[in-house]
Amino acid sequence: MAELSLIEALRAGIDEAMAADERVFIFGEDVGKRGGVFRVTEGLQDKYGPWRVIDSPLAEGIIVGACIGAALYGMRPIAEIQFADFIWPAMNQIVSEAARICYRSNGDWNVPLVIRAPYGGGIHGALYHSQSVESIFAHVPGLKVVVPATPYDVKGMIRSAIDDPNPVLFFEHKKTYRLIKGQVPDGEYRVPIGKADVKRQGSDVTVITYGLMLHYALEAAEALAGTDGIETEVLDLRSVRPLDVEAILASARKTGKVLIVHEDNLTAGIGAEVAALIAEHAFEYLDAPIMRLCGPDVPAMPFAATLEEAFMPSPEKIAAKLRELAAY
Repeated sequence: MAELSLIEALRAGIDEAMAADERVFIFGEDVGKRGGVFRVTEGLQDKYGPWRVIDSPLAEGIIVGACIGAALYGMRPIAEIQFADFIWPAMNQIVSEAARICYRSNGDWNVPLVIRAPYGGGIHGALYHSQSVESIFAHVPGLKVVVPATPYDVKGMIRSAIDDPNPVLFFEHKKTYRLIKGQVPDGEYRVPIGKADVKRQGSDVTVITYGLMLHYALEAAEALAGTDGIETEVLDLRSVRPLDVEAILASARKTGKVLIVHEDNLTAGIGAEVAALIAEHAFEYLDAPIMRLCGPDVPAMPFAATLEEAFMPSPEKIAAKLRELAAY
């Protein structure tokens, strides 16, 4: 077992899948010799050749549209969108075609397509390199949307995504690429899509989160345990569609106090759906209102460091909200 960064674990998972199945190929901007803008695919074109690691035009609609066609003919494409902020030109292909082909063909056709996209802020990327877009796709039936946050999970989930017979949106928080490291098994394994994971056991309050915010929540939980004696359970959703309803309700029933944290804008974010599920199915177990700590409802991430800091949830903000919830 080796200690890998998140980006190394992701590359290892893709590499294993390409070695195991020659139908797996990568299509995206600069994914070849350059290895992608963040170097996720570094070295893969040298290993598998230019027909399996293909540099695309600067045209996201073509990237996804061509991959849908290839998937319909039995291939296992991985489309890379350089930044999630630029996925919108492919929106029609994803929502109107990829998500619906299985349904409208009564199960005769499938689209085994993975669309990878770095997302999120905290890197001074400003308006066009910091967006969180997961809730928009999570609203669409026919799509799976995953947001793994640890090296172990990212390697196992990319394999599950490639195996899946239907389209999977695979969002990677770019700040975690090299910041987060962890133990990763050398051999093949899978982490199932649609299963949350309790990353920290606790008895007083629950934090439900995903992506970079998982690590901020864990930091806040450890700090509160030391200073306030508050034991926080941290539930990592890992998949935002489908949600692991059973795990969400189990943790809510266990602690009776729930804080939902995500970087995406507050209104109509994933937190709203999670809160609705708890209110509908576990209301009688609650000892406090369900609370949310999210990005504010402003159109985009500011560039100025002070404003970016104001936008982003942080371990300190999470700890303060947890104190408020615990004291309710």
